[in-house]
Amino acid sequence: MRFSELMRSVARSGDTWSVEVGEDWAQGRSLFGGLQGALAARVMRDLLSIEAPLRSLQVAFLAPVPPGPVTLHARVLRTGKNVQQIEARIVAGDDTLCLAIGVYGAARASRIGVLPTQPPVPAGALIAMPRLPGVVPENAPSMLPAPLRLPYVPGLTPNFTQHFAARWLHGSLPLSGSSETHQVLELDLLDPGGDPLDETHVLAFADFIPPIALNFLTTPANGSSLSWMVEFLRDRYDDLAPDGWRVHADLLAARDGYLNQSVSLWAPDGTPAAIGRQAMTVFG
Repeated sequence: MRFSELMRSVARSGDTWSVEVGEDWAQGRSLFGGLQGALAARVMRDLLSIEAPLRSLQVAFLAPVPPGPVTLHARVLRTGKNVQQIEARIVAGDDTLCLAIGVYGAARASRIGVLPTQPPVPAGALIAMPRLPGVVPENAPSMLPAPLRLPYVPGLTPNFTQHFAARWLHGSLPLSGSSETHQVLELDLLDPGGDPLDETHVLAFADFIPPIALNFLTTPANGSSLSWMVEFLRDRYDDLAPDGWRVHADLLAARDGYLNQSVSLWAPDGTPAAIGRQAMTVFG
């Protein structure tokens, strides 16, 4: 099911929302984290009672959310004159699998205005390729010129990646044995005839990039996201196309199996859309 179809199929009954999500949105044992955040933001919108865009979303991934029926609960935590906080949970019975808190804030007059500028991507970059004995031929090139499209390979790349077209502009692919800590990708959402873009699409784009630490490895290893914070830098996204989004990501630290990664997301017109930070584990 396409992204827009999923968002439209979310059904509400009181303070409970439900949606059926297929295996095509899986990332290992769990649903794609960007989709979990998007579903949380989708149900929060039903409770929003002030005219304000989403300013930040904090997500804790507590347990795997398997494909199939997904149930969410949501409630308003506080409503002020300009700011409203809303909580959403993905649940299974009495257990919370994912917890998100969204902060919505109305614009206010300010003499301060600072926005980041999109960094240039040097031409002529070479992308380090995976080293997978039995999968990648021994005589395959270790580097290929950018832009390099990531193909969807069933059983090798996560299922959810089939809904995107990703092109590496700088950095290394997972399992390449590279120590490169900076990555730049260009992303398209494959959602033909989809709805105008909103904050849910931004969350899907912002979480696409895999843990950069996987580049350091040459054999497959499991990984898991622990927490994720996204801050939104635009009031609206419906004037933007679903193609040509750019992700800049940096591995900031890796120690004792825990990773810290930052992301900046840029709209197709080169303006800043969101910034984020994520804590993860990699078992390798």
